[in-house]
Amino acid sequence: MNKIVNLERILCAVAESYETDGALQYAIALARSYSAKLFVLTCAEQSYPRPDNFPAIHLAINRAIEHSIIDLPGDANASPLDWELITEDSVGPADAITREAETRNVDLIVMGARRRQPATSILGSTAEIVTRTAPCPVLVTRSRPNQSSAIPNVHIKKVLVAYDFSNDSALALRYGLSIAQEYQSQLHLLHVMADGKTTEAELSWTSQAQEGPYHEAARRLHESVPPEAHLWCQVTHLVREGRPYREIVSYAVEQGIDLICIGASGEGFRLGSVFGSNADRVLRQAPCPVLVVRPSAAQRVQPNQTA
Repeated sequence: MNKIVNLERILCAVAESYETDGALQYAIALARSYSAKLFVLTCAEQSYPRPDNFPAIHLAINRAIEHSIIDLPGDANASPLDWELITEDSVGPADAITREAETRNVDLIVMGARRRQPATSILGSTAEIVTRTAPCPVLVTRSRPNQSSAIPNVHIKKVLVAYDFSNDSALALRYGLSIAQEYQSQLHLLHVMADGKTTEAELSWTSQAQEGPYHEAARRLHESVPPEAHLWCQVTHLVREGRPYREIVSYAVEQGIDLICIGASGEGFRLGSVFGSNADRVLRQAPCPVLVVRPSAAQRVQPNQTA
């Protein structure tokens, strides 16, 4: 089966203190699924700026990664994981991550962000900067209160794609379809209409002489998924009304979603008329990892191109 998206190089950023917040486990799992090379990047923190600390840091993280690979053996028939550890002396981790992603032409960045209270506070500064400036998609995981230190199993059984019919969300759908294909996941496709765009009558599925905005959105959602996807994926389409970030997060909680895919382009997550500034709020409040998909020159697609 042809892959919808090819991930050949994955960069995972981990903290010097080894607090990967599950990012390393997701990176290992995805690298195995896509037979990708994995680059693991760590930057010496300001409290350890001297180069003579690097050998000890490098050895400790190398051992931690090896233990993670052993604890996540993957498919018995899979090829050995091809990975490389990169240690940088940098006081600007976000710049280092972006620079390495550009230099090594990576297809995906995986990194963790600590969950903060209240939920409306900003993400960890490094994660927020990288998701806004990265030259490729970024998968953000985050630690949860009282989370066990044990290596978690990576299960991606339910994928949610936030879809607003823009080019950016069309690209997010491609990634969502690809991951659903790899993991035989359920695919949930959600479109959120702004408050006041529909009437009670238009929320009914009864036939009407003229197609209303709700029915038009529902039809376009169905048309956005290629027919062959239904052969290996259970697809759910849903149109909701309200504030997009609230509806996306609420739906993820209600359905036990394992991964949210959203599209982003330009500074400040300019996602068009539906999302606006809501994407960063989804990142901050989501109960699961979020994949922020930013189109590059080679990845630009039209809204109706999903395969």
